[in-house]
Amino acid sequence: MTQDELKALVGQAALQYVVPGALVGVGTGSTVNHFIDALAAIKDTITGAVSSSEASSERLRARGIPVLDSNTVERLPVYIDGADEIDHQGYMIKGGGAALTREKIVADLAERFVCIADESKLVKTLGRFPLPVEVIPMAAAQVARRFKALGGDANLRAGVVTDNGNVILDVRGLSIADPLAMESEVNQWPGVVTVGIFARHKAGVCLLGTAAGVKTLTF
Repeated sequence: MTQDELKALVGQAALQYVVPGALVGVGTGSTVNHFIDALAAIKDTITGAVSSSEASSERLRARGIPVLDSNTVERLPVYIDGADEIDHQGYMIKGGGAALTREKIVADLAERFVCIADESKLVKTLGRFPLPVEVIPMAAAQVARRFKALGGDANLRAGVVTDNGNVILDVRGLSIADPLAMESEVNQWPGVVTVGIFARHKAGVCLLGTAAGVKTLTF
């Protein structure tokens, strides 16, 4: 099976976690695009979606699914999103699509985080995938220096401005043994909007696309 077929498989499998008559939190990225396409088939059973990016909102609306402003919503039963990496505890690295801040906001509204990914994303220790960090532009060099002190090599993602008007640093060379501690640490650095470690908002379930079908991991 191709990677694209695996993504379609888990996108379809995620429909079982959508609560009828409720809103659904929708993430961002190529795997989520498959979920949005699958969601269109059952759109009449939900009241709408809260989305983590302009790109996902556009795709949802194009398929006739109403998108609500997160400020009008107090809670979501479920948030469905992909990951760039996920470990065996459900901790993730996210932000390859530059939507990490909004993803964390929508995840915070949700009672349950369902991660959809192909098996290449499952790792023992986070950090092989460059860690995305959304920063206010004037702090980029200082934040990069802080990562250098930790042994990381932070580079500005060329030509990328987030939906919030900020920049992304991608940090290579980290081995994140304690995701919770590192998330707390980096989030306190001045100028950091969000670090792409999802430890406080980790996955409760991961639907992993494998050659043998969808494997369900629960954390």
